[in-house]
Amino acid sequence: MDRAMGILIALLSGALMSIQGVFNTEVTKQTSVWVAAGWVQVSAFAACLAIWLFTGREPVSGLMEVSPRYVLLGGVIGALITYTVIRSMEGLGPAQASLLIVIAQIVVAYLIELLGLFGVEKADFAWNKLIGAAIAIGGIMVFER
Repeated sequence: MDRAMGILIALLSGALMSIQGVFNTEVTKQTSVWVAAGWVQVSAFAACLAIWLFTGREPVSGLMEVSPRYVLLGGVIGALITYTVIRSMEGLGPAQASLLIVIAQIVVAYLIELLGLFGVEKADFAWNKLIGAAIAIGGIMVFER
C-alpha cells in the first residue's frame, strides 16, 4: 500500500471512530454501557464473518499458530476501547474526548516505537516527534478555552 492510500485510510479510520463513539454513546443512554459495548462487539463479529465469507476465507485455524499469544487479546482490548470511548464522550463530548484519545494514541504509539515493544522495530528518539506531541497537547489546551 502506498503512503497516500495509508493517509486516506487513516483519515477514514479517525472519522469512523468519532462517528462510532457518538453512536455508541447514544445506545448507552438508551440501554447500558455493557449492552452497548456488547452490541458493538457482536455486530462487529457479524460484519467480519460476512466479509470473510465473501472474500479470501483464510482458515480460522491459523489463530492457533499466532505467536506471541498475547496479541490475540485485541478483541478484549477492543471491548475496553468501546467502553472507554463511550464514557469519555459521555463526560467530555465528542470533540474533546476525540482530541484526548488521539493524543493518548500518539504518545503510546511513540513509546511503543521507542522501546520496541510488542515486536515493533525499535526507533531512535526524535526531537521533532516529541515536539509534535507537545504541540498537540498544547492544541488541546487551546481547544478547551
